[in-house]
Amino acid sequence: MEPETRILYVTDPMCSWCWGFAPVLDALQKAYPHVPLQIVLGGLAPDSSEPMEESMRNYVQQAWCDVAARCGVTFNHDFWSQCQPRRSTWPSCRAVVIARARGLEYEMFTAIQKAYYLEARNPSDDDTLADAAEGLGMNRHAFLAALHSEVTQAALNEDFEIRRAIGANSFPSLAIERDGQRQLVHSGWGNDEMILQLFAKLL
Repeated sequence: MEPETRILYVTDPMCSWCWGFAPVLDALQKAYPHVPLQIVLGGLAPDSSEPMEESMRNYVQQAWCDVAARCGVTFNHDFWSQCQPRRSTWPSCRAVVIARARGLEYEMFTAIQKAYYLEARNPSDDDTLADAAEGLGMNRHAFLAALHSEVTQAALNEDFEIRRAIGANSFPSLAIERDGQRQLVHSGWGNDEMILQLFAKLL
């Protein structure tokens, strides 16, 4: 019997380099459609109601420019004038955890990224996440009740433990899990040719 194999994608919905990595991840999934992909949420920043400090705003805005130039993806910079940014990514991570239980984790992850980077909506806000959940056919009230629950946070903490066990200290990172054993394959952004070559040796 062949050992069970899956690709682990260590990421955060609000990591701009992970948005830049989206086309590469798509190419990887198309190359290995028979290998399940599991999102492992890294959690860049815990819950916060405080506005993002000016220095962090400048840092993230510059990162968007760098990612666009390096990866060729699009950003809607209206976000910075239309929203009140907060350094708070755990809510969006918990949204993916909730969707995972319904078999919709990748769809939720993608919906959050598109809302953030293309539609200039703030994934730190509950309403943005609830709209994404409704768009996937989930009950808005039930979703919001689960979004800040201890059970959901505990499930997110399990993702954090997997990330630490893998040794994935930057996003995006890719690992392989085969028969319960995990191996870190790559950390940081890489183009599709590089990533596909790495996995060709392993899959």
